[in-house]
Amino acid sequence: MGGVTELQAMFEDMVTARYYEERLQEEYLEGKQPAFDISAGPIPGELHLAAGQEAAAAGVCRHLRDDDTVTAPHRPHHVAIAKGVDLKRMTAEIFGRETGLCGGKGGHMHLFDPDAGFACSGIIAEGCPPAVGAGLAASKRNEDSVAVAFLGEGAISQGGFLESLNLAAVRELPVVFVIEDNDWAISMPKERVSDVADGSRRAEGFDMPGTRVDSDDAIAVSDAAKEAIGRARDRNGPSLLEVQVHRRMGHFMGDPQTYRPEADQEAAADRDSIERLAAELRRRGVEDETLESIREDAHERVDEAIEWAKDQPEPSPEDAYEDVFANPPSGVTDEEPAYDLGTDARAGAESGGDD
Repeated sequence: MGGVTELQAMFEDMVTARYYEERLQEEYLEGKQPAFDISAGPIPGELHLAAGQEAAAAGVCRHLRDDDTVTAPHRPHHVAIAKGVDLKRMTAEIFGRETGLCGGKGGHMHLFDPDAGFACSGIIAEGCPPAVGAGLAASKRNEDSVAVAFLGEGAISQGGFLESLNLAAVRELPVVFVIEDNDWAISMPKERVSDVADGSRRAEGFDMPGTRVDSDDAIAVSDAAKEAIGRARDRNGPSLLEVQVHRRMGHFMGDPQTYRPEADQEAAADRDSIERLAAELRRRGVEDETLESIREDAHERVDEAIEWAKDQPEPSPEDAYEDVFANPPSGVTDEEPAYDLGTDARAGAESGGDD
C-alpha cells in the first residue's frame, strides 16, 4: 500500500479519466439523436468508454516509468491518461483533427504516443504481441524497462494473447499482462464466452505467476501490480494479472444494453472505485477540500483539452495520401518510388520468393 501522495496521484488519474469519459459521451451524442446516427456529430464512428475501469489503469501505471511500454485495447482512454499521454493531442485525435496524435487518422481506438510509450488497437488482443516485442527489445538491450499489455476478459481465448503468453514465458521477458474483467464480452456475459471464471489461471499453462484482484480497489491493484512489475524489472519473467472492474456504460456509445439486466447495471453504478479510494484518503487524514480541489483541477484540464481539440483544423483531403505506403506507388507523389511494387514482386516470385 502506497503513501498518501501516491494515493492522491492515483485519485487524480481516476477522476480525470472518469470525467473525460463523461465529457466525451456528451460530445459524442451531439447530433446523433433522437435517431442514432453513428456518422453524425463532432466525433464520428464508434466510441468505447471505460467509466468504471479506472482502478486497473491507475493502480498499474503508477509503477511505470516513461521508458516503459503500454498497449491497450479498444477501450483505452483511462490507460492512456494513467500512462501520461498528452491529453490535448489525444482529444484532438478522437475528434479527427490535424493536430491529433496520428494526424486525425486513427481515431480513439488507434492512439499512438511514442513520447509516452503508449499504443492501442481496435483488434481484440492485438496489443499483446507488440508488448512482447517491446519486452524482447528491452531484454536484448539489457535495459530494465518493462512492457504492460491491457486486454479485456473476452480476449483470453484469442490466439494473439495465448501465443504472447507463450513467447514471453519461453524467453522470460519483462512483460505484465493485465486483464480487465468487466463481465461482458460486448453483449455476452463472461460465462457464455469461457468456462474460465478466473482469467489469471491462464498463467498456469505457461508456468508464470497469475494473480486476480477480486474488486476494483485501486490500492489492491497497485499492490499486485507493484509485485508483478518489480518481478519483470528484475528480469524474473512475465506475470498475468486480472482485475475485476465494472462497465458503467454500454459497450459503445449508442448501445441500448437491452441484453443487460437492470440489476447488473445498477450494481456497476454502485461499485465506484473512485469513492472507495476517496474514503481511504479521508481515513488517512486528507480533507474533503483537498479532494475537491483535485477534482476541480482534473475537470478544468479535461474541459480545456476538449475545447482546444474542437478548435483545431481538420486534415486536408490531400493528407489521405500520406502515411499509407513506405514507398508510394508511382503517380501518388512527385517522386519516383524507390521500390517498384509490381516489377520487384514479380522478380521475387520468379526466383522463388521468400518462404
